[in-house]
Amino acid sequence: MNFRIEAGKTVGGNIPLPASKSICNRVLILNALAYSPYEVQNLSDCDDTEVLWKALHSNDHNFDIKAAGTAMRFLTAFLSKVVGEWTITGTERMKNRPIKLLVEALNSLGARIEYMEKEGFPPLHIFGSALQGGEISLPGGVSSQYISALLMIAPLMEKGLTLHLTGEVISAPYIRLTIELMKQFGVETVWEGATLTVRPQEYRPVPYTVESDWSSASYWYQIAALSEKPDLRLGGLLPCSLQGDSVVTDLFAQLGVHTAFTPEGVRLQKEEIRSKHLEYDFVNAPDLAQTLVVTCALLGVPFRFTGLQSLRIKETDRMAALQNELRKLGYLLTDREDRILEWNGERCTPETDPEIATYEDHRMAMAFAPVALRRPAGLRIAHAEVVSKSYPHFWQGLERAGFKLTAY
Repeated sequence: MNFRIEAGKTVGGNIPLPASKSICNRVLILNALAYSPYEVQNLSDCDDTEVLWKALHSNDHNFDIKAAGTAMRFLTAFLSKVVGEWTITGTERMKNRPIKLLVEALNSLGARIEYMEKEGFPPLHIFGSALQGGEISLPGGVSSQYISALLMIAPLMEKGLTLHLTGEVISAPYIRLTIELMKQFGVETVWEGATLTVRPQEYRPVPYTVESDWSSASYWYQIAALSEKPDLRLGGLLPCSLQGDSVVTDLFAQLGVHTAFTPEGVRLQKEEIRSKHLEYDFVNAPDLAQTLVVTCALLGVPFRFTGLQSLRIKETDRMAALQNELRKLGYLLTDREDRILEWNGERCTPETDPEIATYEDHRMAMAFAPVALRRPAGLRIAHAEVVSKSYPHFWQGLERAGFKLTAY
């Protein structure tokens, strides 16, 4: 599914947002660990959450989680302590996303997990049993989903878990999100310095309703920043959110977007751009990086963004993808040390009618779609269906806000 996207004369309206994928996927695991009789309310209908929900409600022992990285990591840990024999596989891209650190950590805690094809990568053969638990160390620079996966099953290990994080800890808000959600289900975690400790405990069932997703809201902030007179209302967003990506309000305030909280959510309007050069460390909010990179380039705001090391192992190599696609639009970005991306204003000749490749990455499609606001002829997006991974109704939302989409 390919779209040409053209901006309307006005941009505005009430835009429904999906539920937070980060919260949905954690709460589904916690709900299952609590043997809860309650169904989680306001679940996202995105691919990642759907495959996880189906796996947790299935009587099958073989799971294809497609491109859902969160489901791969959380299910690997979850199934390792469920008595039985299981297999997990996914797309070809998933089979090339590393999972060795998580598997080694689980095996050291008493699990038995084997690789079915390539060493260190899915698909996996899991022999589930009671886990002994104990004390392990992990680099703090690994995906926070590894850490969250271990933490959520930790209270059900015979000895609990003491997890030492070494080096720089990335995506700390996602770890704190996991800890806070575990607390809401009755389990306490102690985080002192670089050590996380979870003693043996039992989860308690609780009714749970998921809030809207701040990561998905970021694309509407981007649209507001690139529009002349936007008036957008986004439902279900909370001012005191557990989601680390709620920092989007502060980042886009520097790029001329005013956030007004209402009982229904937020209202976005335009104001003066405050920053002529933007610097930010995305170590705690890597999913916002593509949105800010594209926005700054289109606004002509030079930037230096650090803490991007996890972007290399996401759905695609997001640093390379951003450089490739922005070059088509006439912007030359520089990457340094595998963790820094910067733009000093350097331009090149843009393609006449560029087509943006999406690399099987939902965030590439959504971060580039607003570029249509700055191109009279619009912009072509290839394989636009990838948004189903996190925001299935994104394109309908664009039309609702005044954009025109034409399939080609």
